[in-house]
Amino acid sequence: MIWKAKWIAPAKPMGDVCPLFYRNFHIAGPVKKAILHITAVGVYEASINGQRAGDFILAPGWTSYQKRHQYQDYDVTELLTEKNELCVLVGKGWYRSPIPGWITDSYEQRSLLPAAVIAQLDIETESGNKIQIVTDESWQVRESRIRFSEIYDGEHADFSMPEAPLLPVRAVQFGMEQLIPQEGEIVRELDRIRPKRIFRTPKGEVVVDFGQEVTGYVRFNVRAMKGDIVEISHAEVLDRDGNFYTENYRNAKAKLRYICCEGEQTYQPHLTFYGFRYIRLDKWPGNALPENFEAVLVSSDMKRTGTLNCGIPKLNKLFENIVWSQRDNFLDVPTDCPQRDERLGWTGDIAAFIKTACFNFDVEKFFRKWLLDLKADQLPDGSVPHVIPDVQVGSGSAAWGDASVLVPWQLYLFYGDEHLLSEQYESMEKYLRFIRESSADEYLWTGGKHFGDWLGLDAPQGSYKGRSRDDFIASAYYAYDVCLMAKIARILGKDASKYEGLYDRIVQKFRKTFPDYLTQTENVLALVFGLTEDPERTAKELAQRVLDAGKRLETGFVGTQLLLFALSRNGYTELAYDLLLREEFPSWLYQVDHGATTVWEHWDGIMPNGEFWSPDMNSFNHYAYGSVMGWVYEEAAGIHTIEESPGFRKIRIEPKPDRRLGWLEASLQTRRGLLDVSWRYEDDSIRYEIQTPSDTDFYMDGRKYSLKPGRYVFFGSI
Repeated sequence: MIWKAKWIAPAKPMGDVCPLFYRNFHIAGPVKKAILHITAVGVYEASINGQRAGDFILAPGWTSYQKRHQYQDYDVTELLTEKNELCVLVGKGWYRSPIPGWITDSYEQRSLLPAAVIAQLDIETESGNKIQIVTDESWQVRESRIRFSEIYDGEHADFSMPEAPLLPVRAVQFGMEQLIPQEGEIVRELDRIRPKRIFRTPKGEVVVDFGQEVTGYVRFNVRAMKGDIVEISHAEVLDRDGNFYTENYRNAKAKLRYICCEGEQTYQPHLTFYGFRYIRLDKWPGNALPENFEAVLVSSDMKRTGTLNCGIPKLNKLFENIVWSQRDNFLDVPTDCPQRDERLGWTGDIAAFIKTACFNFDVEKFFRKWLLDLKADQLPDGSVPHVIPDVQVGSGSAAWGDASVLVPWQLYLFYGDEHLLSEQYESMEKYLRFIRESSADEYLWTGGKHFGDWLGLDAPQGSYKGRSRDDFIASAYYAYDVCLMAKIARILGKDASKYEGLYDRIVQKFRKTFPDYLTQTENVLALVFGLTEDPERTAKELAQRVLDAGKRLETGFVGTQLLLFALSRNGYTELAYDLLLREEFPSWLYQVDHGATTVWEHWDGIMPNGEFWSPDMNSFNHYAYGSVMGWVYEEAAGIHTIEESPGFRKIRIEPKPDRRLGWLEASLQTRRGLLDVSWRYEDDSIRYEIQTPSDTDFYMDGRKYSLKPGRYVFFGSI
């Protein structure tokens, strides 16, 4: 792309008001092709002759803007006429919104940047003439009716005001070298949800319940008089008394304020988003009816690839909740939560969830873009920021920074693209160098600041970190990273010997340094990462720890994602199912029993007595613990990738059924075709049905069956 356009901004700052840039132009003769290339410092909406260009919500998305700033291309041929008006509305977006609770000098400075846009409209007429309309000083700008819009605090609009006068623009220097074509998935409006009910709380508040937590915004219609006010607050849950609860949003105001014009009107936020299930009508002209409201899901438009269904309705509800949390939090970047003053791409969360993410949706394009931001934001010392894009909240934690290795590896297993590994190889090597150079021990990762087993249930009083040792967790991940790097080097035709030798020495030192395991999570890591000398003893010890705790997990972010795998791969499948099906706190089904429609940050975000966890960190839409769905796909249904044949070019199916489920059906749309696996308990046998698009090794009752692509039915013993 050769830019002839300039970055432009209002000649005089407009403060919080969202500017609306204008350019009028004529075209002589019919248009053959017209492409609009555009991006902004902030988020934007572009329109031609009153019709929106494209359907990308919150364009240009969120990247490491100083290094990688996406622009979009829209085919606007059908929007053009002889006389045309090109308009661009610009809000603060991620680029210029302050981040309450996370403000750094860099972001304070960004919030003072002017709203700027760069656009180039390339037109070819049927007669062969080529016309370019570019942003320059010939454009004009006016204050829009959107008087305020920020990511966390919401949007205020005044449609009672007259159209503001046009004002001059100025050219600004934001540079061109960072501009890149659109890489990630488009963010679109996907689902629309009508209210479940409208009711009054015990406090007398008028509340709309959409029955489902959603990321996006409310579209409403209202008949009003000029100057009437609509004011809406957003919330995830009600308190124990049934009143509206927003304390867990922390500093995020999450408000929508709209001043009406005369008559019938419809409005929705244009340049921000909210995470909510409930809205409170702080101000509303007249009586509110269900038909006045619609919740709109806004998410990266990824193809759904995987589904799970079984004979336990509550478990099916859990699967549904996990999928909703993924959709709600995959909004251009994989956020931890979509509602409070955070909404950041925490690396530890996605490191835990990446397998489930790949089963549920085709996420290759989504994560390729995010990984390139990770690579761009990686610090000179090789450490990986805790969140990507980086907002300067720190770097270098084990199990968080390791996403730089774990995410590319998982994508390779699912999609089989070596280029992705090659693209990230330098970043992975830099991360391993950081580990080696930041530790006093060459073959362990010791020291440093780590999140540990974050939110471990065995945490000491007053701590968010479980009792598992930081050096243990860090060294275990170091070993696993090096193991994967040896495999990746071989795949890419590079020298793997240095990593193979390093891995052997790390394992030897690890076993000598950590002969005993002190927690469930330590047992889990030793088993899953192949670090224990005696897997049978370690698995037995893990199982006993689970039993001693009352058949309950005591793990946090690090241990929970791998706990059921550690059990089922080492002879304790029944105990893994016990944890999956447990309904008492702590458990996945506890949340379902308490009305969850997404996955919670804390097992007891709502406690048995109806009280809440501390409001400083209590999200009700946090996908990390949804990693359990990956276990159901892989272990319960038996769908395994094969390292030597990635992308499901060859498949291993080894189900591990449990009578309590009755039946289980798993479906996965692979790049090779549809894969269906189901099992069902019948009177004296288990019926397995398989549809596979690839050569498959199927394991049942201790025997291996080699299958060609096709459909099969087997009967196994109970």
